[in-house]
Amino acid sequence: MESIYQTDIGQVRAHNEDNGAVVEDQIGQTLALVADGMGGHQAGDLASLIAKELMVDKWSENRSELFSPKEAEVWLLNIVEKINEQIYQHSLTNKECEGMGTTLVAAILTKDFVTFSNVGDSRVYLFQENTLKQITEDHSLVQELVRSGQITREEAATHPRKNVVLQALGTEATVKVDVESLEWGDDAIILLCSDGLTDKLSDEVLASIIQNEKSLPIISNDMIKKANELGGEDNITLALVSNRSKGVDHE
Repeated sequence: MESIYQTDIGQVRAHNEDNGAVVEDQIGQTLALVADGMGGHQAGDLASLIAKELMVDKWSENRSELFSPKEAEVWLLNIVEKINEQIYQHSLTNKECEGMGTTLVAAILTKDFVTFSNVGDSRVYLFQENTLKQITEDHSLVQELVRSGQITREEAATHPRKNVVLQALGTEATVKVDVESLEWGDDAIILLCSDGLTDKLSDEVLASIIQNEKSLPIISNDMIKKANELGGEDNITLALVSNRSKGVDHE
């Protein structure tokens, strides 16, 4: 598989509270993740860093296990719950980190399937057969308003409280994790990203960038460039994985 991870501080923020990674295990399975920290500098930084480091460290221990979709779901569920517990306990014992938390989207990718998890409003998209589809559901106030029919999806994009997250890792003792698996075809692309990207670029714009480019580094750079051109008020982080046999780029 071909992949890239990239993060950018944006045009306004003094610090980057996002974290993420794309790593491959010993037998060719790929883990991708994006975490968007909250709780202010240091607290937000640390929450997303804990999420990244725990998940990557655990992934590096896998040297022989070839996952089935069900096993991948169990692995993600267990590690995300451990991340939640560690961030929550840290916030209780360190007053300066009170209220810390992070969103987290993560995906285990093999040639045959993708298993993904979600907590918060970072997103996972699937680009396949020339169509981009969001495959996670935001844990946000505006998504609840859309689901209940109180506002439309178009209204949600400009709603004054669109960044209110209803669930994040580390803010409560327990967390509900969305986990799902799906098949993906040759040349399909998975995009994981923080809301610093999706607050600026619509699904239609994201799809057009992927459609117009063949190189993942160019796609990634173009997405971040456009988000910054439109204001870049937040940190911008994304991971792209294509179901093709190539190398891994990190920036």
